[in-house]
Amino acid sequence: MSFTSTPVVSLRDVAIYQDVNTILSSVNFDITKGEFVYLVGRTGSGKSSLLKTLYADLPLLTGHGAVADFKLTKLPRRQVPYLRRKIGIIFQDFQLLMDRSVAENLTFVLRATGWKDKSKVKQRISEVLMRVGLDAAASKMPHQLSGGEQQRIVIARALLNEPMILFADEPTGNLDPMVADEIMSLFLEINNSGTAVLMATHNYEIINRYPKRVLKCADGKVLDSQVQEFTLMNGF
Repeated sequence: MSFTSTPVVSLRDVAIYQDVNTILSSVNFDITKGEFVYLVGRTGSGKSSLLKTLYADLPLLTGHGAVADFKLTKLPRRQVPYLRRKIGIIFQDFQLLMDRSVAENLTFVLRATGWKDKSKVKQRISEVLMRVGLDAAASKMPHQLSGGEQQRIVIARALLNEPMILFADEPTGNLDPMVADEIMSLFLEINNSGTAVLMATHNYEIINRYPKRVLKCADGKVLDSQVQEFTLMNGF
């Protein structure tokens, strides 16, 4: 079996825009298969815009970028769903369909990404729910679950298509410290099985407890702890 050393994420001389304003410039970094990376920075520093560019919610207009073997530069809109099948996206506000059960939420995603066989859909849903420790929650409605359980469902949803990388935008932001720690342990477990993770966070305690490589958005640049030393303080 041959393994590729191609990075899961690669950016070269990239500029990130918010409307017409350049929010980050000269962005250069790679994320390799199975790597865990934190993305930090003050509110408004460009973290969310950078993530949105990586999962093609914002267009890449300047520089060269690739995610999961898809070139982001001038990526046709029709190619975006195919990119999304190779990545997982985890939102802080969950974005679950509140009028559908957990199983129906997950079925919706599988159907949208080309799954047709009902027995395979059911089996895959069972697998991801078991992986996040909620195999008994399939028939429940989202409002019947705690915040931590809803976040686990969102992680299960992101894992459905066995992504190469998870992009997580403040996944512990709305959770109390004990639940946040449980969610972090789940991310580390997923990462240890070979899935890369890029996690935007304000949670200094988690970074302190589980030190990993850090990308920091500051003063219009992205600093990389692999390349230069910088101090992280609470609040960044």
